[in-house]
Amino acid sequence: MRILLLSQWYPPEPQKVVSDLAETLRDCGHEVTVLTGFPNYPSGKIYPGYRLRLCHRETMNGLQIIRVPLFPDHSRNPIKRAFNYISFALACAFLGPWFVPKVDLIYVIHPPVTVGLPAWVLSKRLRVPFVYEIQDMWPETLKATGMVSNPRILAVVGRFAKWVYRRAAAIRVISPGFRQNLIGKGVPQEKVHVISNWVDTDCYRPVAPDAALAESKGLAGKFNVMFAGTLGLAQALETVVDAAALLQGSGDSQDIQFVFVGDGAALEALQQRTTEKGLNNVRFLGRQPSGKMADFYALADVLLIHLADDPLFRITIPHKTFAYLASAKPILAAVEGDVADVVTAADAGVSCPPCNAEALADRVRELHQLPAETLAAMGQKGRKAAINRYSRQALVDEVSQMLIQLTGAEHRVEASLEAVTPSKRAA
Repeated sequence: MRILLLSQWYPPEPQKVVSDLAETLRDCGHEVTVLTGFPNYPSGKIYPGYRLRLCHRETMNGLQIIRVPLFPDHSRNPIKRAFNYISFALACAFLGPWFVPKVDLIYVIHPPVTVGLPAWVLSKRLRVPFVYEIQDMWPETLKATGMVSNPRILAVVGRFAKWVYRRAAAIRVISPGFRQNLIGKGVPQEKVHVISNWVDTDCYRPVAPDAALAESKGLAGKFNVMFAGTLGLAQALETVVDAAALLQGSGDSQDIQFVFVGDGAALEALQQRTTEKGLNNVRFLGRQPSGKMADFYALADVLLIHLADDPLFRITIPHKTFAYLASAKPILAAVEGDVADVVTAADAGVSCPPCNAEALADRVRELHQLPAETLAAMGQKGRKAAINRYSRQALVDEVSQMLIQLTGAEHRVEASLEAVTPSKRAA
């Protein structure tokens, strides 16, 4: 099958889950082309080696990548962010038909919801169906992160999302909660497929700690509670800084240290909050190459998940959840709902309420006091769950089968229509 994968973000941006999908679908025997933007996430600046132009073609790991221009931005300014999303959508809609090859199906990755426009345009121009994958629920995310608070704008986004859902041939969601959300919005349940995100257990794996790396990054001799990933509004990481303030200098907690690996829109505010509180138990290591993340996870004693306290995030499962499981480290999930269910079902860690610095600090103290063997056992159970339940090959196979069944149904409908004579159609 010839598949056009449409995603606003793609490596070298930190979007390994998208490239994993593209490359594994290719390995399943499909011919995959990627339509994406010029890399600028999460800094909002075009990556070195790239220059904005009408079209840029490159080959990456054996896949053809077609890049179209956009307004680069990932700031907290909602107007600039909107320009970023809309510019990519319009570039795909107007330029995409000129540059993409003939395909059998379009696979679209949301967010942002604006990708629904070029998905529909390309679907009409190429006369093929599109499948809509939802990694983040809109407009709920915009409201939960504070990016948009105007109820009229949220209503417009909600109506547009429903417009996209109606036109998609199928919708893939990553959690049971997402499925219930869409059904509650009137999407037919047979259209919604729950297929979890996955993890590359070869990339994310337990490795021996690198003593030199630990020393150079200030992690040696510490009990490191590590958050890795996007430092954005949805993560509400000010709570983590506040928990660090509660633990600093408190008795037997003096060796506890919170480590942020990544960057994003909230980075500057988090650094300022850390400085204002005079904390020496918080470290910011910046964004690291995905190929090096196993080395950083190896230096963690606990891996942390934290999301804002909002109903949306009770049904959201960040991809880092599965990377953490595969890394064989205990997990502290400061979030309620589907994420906590994944961690506790695997017996791979503990959970606590989100946006509660006291509860987070207490949980960290408890983990700090556990024997190393107990922490290691939690990590091994997480690794086992990653291999048995969340392997990339098994879950991408599910996606592949969904696409094959969909295109098979589409072809059967087309064949039946072609078999009808003009007189019968008129009747």
